[in-house]
Amino acid sequence: MAAAAETNAKSTAEQFTLAGNTAFKDVIEKSLTALAETNTYSKKNLEAMVASATAAAKGAEAVGAQAMAYSKKTVEDQMVAAKSLSQAKSLQEAVELQTAFAKTAMETYMAEMTRMSELFTASMKDSLKPLNERVTATVERLQAAR
Repeated sequence: MAAAAETNAKSTAEQFTLAGNTAFKDVIEKSLTALAETNTYSKKNLEAMVASATAAAKGAEAVGAQAMAYSKKTVEDQMVAAKSLSQAKSLQEAVELQTAFAKTAMETYMAEMTRMSELFTASMKDSLKPLNERVTATVERLQAAR
């Protein structure tokens, strides 16, 4: 009977050892899988941040180029207006030229501000798009984990 008890104890110990090894192996595999998923997720987040920064830089460059072009055109228009004013033959003609220039300058300014606003808005959308996609992916991942 002692031999049977010893055999039974050995069998139980082997079963516990086997179950422990299996559980340990499962935990390690799940941990490695989770680590790989986290690394992939972090890489995608970093890629989204780089894409966002790149889009923001391109947008800033476009806004800067547009501002420079507008400034150049404004200076040229002012030079033409000053030349026209200097050639005015009467005070009435000078007032009319100045009024026309002021009206044109204001219309040009308003049109430019509209273009700049649209350019800035498009730039912001482009730079936020990769980040929004990552937020959406995170929300979907959290909802799936429920």
